[in-house]
Amino acid sequence: MATELDRDQYGVILHHPEDRMLELEWLDASENMTDDDFKRSMLRFAALADEQSTPHMLVDVTRFRFTPGAGVPAWRDEHVIPAYNAAGVEKFAFLVPAGAPGTVEQGTAPAKEPPGQFPTGYFTERARIVGWFRE
Repeated sequence: MATELDRDQYGVILHHPEDRMLELEWLDASENMTDDDFKRSMLRFAALADEQSTPHMLVDVTRFRFTPGAGVPAWRDEHVIPAYNAAGVEKFAFLVPAGAPGTVEQGTAPAKEPPGQFPTGYFTERARIVGWFRE
């Protein structure tokens, strides 16, 4: 049974204790986010990963509509990924829309994406993510 830990107009953060998983589900309203809104959400997700000691992280981007500014990826690598590393994240998954390239279902194995110290996988099926987390 998932517990809602945080919610705003852009997304919901859920804790799934049975799978030792923290999930960020982006909402359609993410289309109206600013870079600062996105950064605030990412820092909150990372803080909750540390608070909950969850080794598995899932970001559902099937309804994600935000287009980050040019500096956001580097900011994420500098501020968010190290927080995930420090929190002990072991596996990170993105739930992507059907037809997205580079998914596990298409044969692309999860792999480390530096500076992350954990493998990241891109999936179109939630059940496969949960199965990977339980391995």
